[in-house]
Amino acid sequence: MEKFEGYIFTALCSTNFLISCLLFSRVTREQREPYMDEIFHVPQAQKYCHGKFNEWDPMITTLPGLYLVTVGVIKPVVWLADLTGEVVCSTAMLRFINLLFNCGNLYVLYLLICKLHFREKTRTTLRRVLSALSLSTFPVLYFFNFLYYTDAGSTFFILFAYLMTLYGCHKASALLGVCSVLFRQTNIIWVAFCAGTLVAAKMDEAWRTEHTKKRDEKSPPSQVPLSFTGAKKVMFFLLEFFTSPSYVKAVLQVAWPYAAVAVSFLVFVVLNDGIVVGDRTSHEACLNFPQLFYFFSFSLFFSFPVSLCYYRILRFLQALKKQRFFFLLVTGLCVLLVWKLTFVHKYLLADNRHFPFYVWNRLFQRHELVRFLFIPAYVFAGWNFLDSFKSRSLFWSLAFLACLLAATVPQKLLEFRYFIVPYLMYRLHMPLPSLPRLIVEFFLYTAVNATTIYIFITKTFHWPDSTATQRFMW
Repeated sequence: MEKFEGYIFTALCSTNFLISCLLFSRVTREQREPYMDEIFHVPQAQKYCHGKFNEWDPMITTLPGLYLVTVGVIKPVVWLADLTGEVVCSTAMLRFINLLFNCGNLYVLYLLICKLHFREKTRTTLRRVLSALSLSTFPVLYFFNFLYYTDAGSTFFILFAYLMTLYGCHKASALLGVCSVLFRQTNIIWVAFCAGTLVAAKMDEAWRTEHTKKRDEKSPPSQVPLSFTGAKKVMFFLLEFFTSPSYVKAVLQVAWPYAAVAVSFLVFVVLNDGIVVGDRTSHEACLNFPQLFYFFSFSLFFSFPVSLCYYRILRFLQALKKQRFFFLLVTGLCVLLVWKLTFVHKYLLADNRHFPFYVWNRLFQRHELVRFLFIPAYVFAGWNFLDSFKSRSLFWSLAFLACLLAATVPQKLLEFRYFIVPYLMYRLHMPLPSLPRLIVEFFLYTAVNATTIYIFITKTFHWPDSTATQRFMW
């Protein structure tokens, strides 16, 4: 880090932390008692604070990573500051842990951007710093810095694990991956992505070697034709790669720490009879393929300042004209998936405290055909998403898409929090945007954050059968 860049980044970190602390203070004053999922997380953390590690709330569905880290941070502070009474492990103190994770996320995002875009040497100082700041204020993630949820810590450990993968510290990455799984079991998918990037690198090398031997001038080593012939070629190569002892050995020599984590997780799943701990009735897996379409739309909305432009839209229209049959086939597949594989969770229909409730209620439930009217938008959003990865290798893109499918499709509940990690991974791997675009992105995120926090604080309501104050949130 250059000296000047270091000063700018430190100043922004300090400003970000100060503003976050002021917002945290306001949110905590308005909502002193545990809210929503905090009614489970806060009492459980307080049990851990009092050393009751053998007591567990069966309604909690995640592993105790958040509570263990909380105790590991709070106990030394309590001892050093000689704190006693109700302030120890209070709701406010527990929530403050996520503000620390917010600082960690900002720093790790900055390091990831520097590592992923190290080749762009000229005029990138402000772009790197602003990009990290913007992503750390990503609205869905930033909102949960002020509540005692698992999202901030879960994101921190998975991003940190990926950073270690990029630096070649695979044992450290696997260990951090275990920490991320202790926050949320589905993070095993992104641990697999860390390993997948290594496998993709080996496959890229093997693909280039094969094409160099064949001297195939019509198909450059880095490209595969978007056709059935190209797909067939890739399938045969994948089959050959994974059945070759020499290739498998080369992969395992590098990726064995991730394989050890995967085996340990499989043992846990077998012993636990599933991924979910505690109450499983509301967390049943299914093949909800439209979740992928919702994610593409979500990504298009939050990335449009840095991903959309006139030339990209023009390129999409040209692709539509040149490959009509392909897009017609994709549209037909989308219609089939929306028609036959749309699942709606009972919470989405019943809990009017979440924004997705209103998205579903005001849009998708207006008429049974409305969900089909969005398919052209899904196709464009998906194309825009994939077009952002055109500078990435084929096998890296396949690894990412496989993990994206695994992270979204099995989820029955439309919950924007589940999109945090895949969106950040997508945004991190886009080419570094120009400064004006980053400024627009930052202002978009700031506007959304200001709106959602304002609504949470001021627009309260009550249910007819309850005296408790209810608030709107992600």
